[in-house]
Amino acid sequence: MTCCLRQACLWILMTMALCGSASGEQQDLYLEALGSLAEGRQQDASNTLRRMIDMAPEHAGAWLDLAIIQCELGHAEEAERLFHAIETRFSPPPGILDVIASYRTRGCLEWRPHNQVSVMLGRGMDSNVNQGASNPNFSIGHGDTRIDLQLLPEFLHRADHYTIFSGDYARDVDANGNVGFAQLQARQNDVLTNFNTASLTAGLEHLWRFSDWGVRGTGLVSLLTLGGRLYQKQGQLRAQISPPLSLPLPDRFKFSMVAGVSHVVYPTLTNFDANIWELRGLLTYATTQSRAQASLGYLSDHAIAGRPGGNRQGWFASLQDRFRVSGEMFGDIGWTRQTWHSDSAYSPGLIDQIRHQETQMLHAKLIVPLATHQAVQIEWRGVRNDENITLFQYRSRLLQLSWQWQDF
Repeated sequence: MTCCLRQACLWILMTMALCGSASGEQQDLYLEALGSLAEGRQQDASNTLRRMIDMAPEHAGAWLDLAIIQCELGHAEEAERLFHAIETRFSPPPGILDVIASYRTRGCLEWRPHNQVSVMLGRGMDSNVNQGASNPNFSIGHGDTRIDLQLLPEFLHRADHYTIFSGDYARDVDANGNVGFAQLQARQNDVLTNFNTASLTAGLEHLWRFSDWGVRGTGLVSLLTLGGRLYQKQGQLRAQISPPLSLPLPDRFKFSMVAGVSHVVYPTLTNFDANIWELRGLLTYATTQSRAQASLGYLSDHAIAGRPGGNRQGWFASLQDRFRVSGEMFGDIGWTRQTWHSDSAYSPGLIDQIRHQETQMLHAKLIVPLATHQAVQIEWRGVRNDENITLFQYRSRLLQLSWQWQDF
């Protein structure tokens, strides 16, 4: 922030302190406008500031903020009208006059969307590309009909090296915080090409504010291929709800709730389509050196047809911390645990057990900058999938080295 803008903020705060008996309501409106600006919702901020000016015409800070926003949106005539009103109605100090003069000199350029682009290219080794079973022995049936069998080698864990590429693109749709995004990721195994994957995701993010509550809504669709064939289609709606800033939390903590629903379709599998509902809490702690998150949520997976095991319920928990190691070098460590408990036997007469699944994952990353916009990332990931049906138990470890380029 430049010296002139610091003086502008100080002047705004001084005018707020002189608002008289209605200052509490005006301050709430002003904080709402600042929140809208922080979220990129410039049009909402403008509307809030206009309400504030209607309520308190002598609030010079609101006039200045509104003029600057109109200039940033490219509304030159409206911005000039407001700048002129500030100069004639108030007695702005030299610093504020400098701010106005700088905007007049620069001009009110037409609003342009902001783009974010990133690409990643990497090589890695996966100890269990096919999520093969850890135990080759399994049984079907029970009692006198029980049969002990052994899996063929191709159904056990198989390791391979791979090449991975991903690209992410996000763009402002308008000046009110709406963002469109797309992501492409492809992984090519050296030997086990039947397990090559590619995914494409596209979506839209929209921000709302209801009184003191913030809502970030996301809608997306995605496609996933396995071995060159379409394996999964998914549509998802999700909302992240942020409570008022007045919520009594310790400094640097923020809390929000996430609710979502996904519709998943498997074109090559019979009776596996489902609707998945999610509700979880998210607690964030941020400093200049670290950003930590903890999440806990409930999952409900409703099978659309006669899926093996029927419906299932589960819990999700995660811990993650991204921290500065030194300079611009960052580390990232995390842990997730997800459980699923089915409603009925997996396959009556063959596998009579009701499936209970627990999957835990640990990851660690080191991000080392190379040059402007470029970095190298080293990542290790370990997965432990424990189940009461031994046929589905597996372990995997992954080590990946990648190059990243970002332009935000």
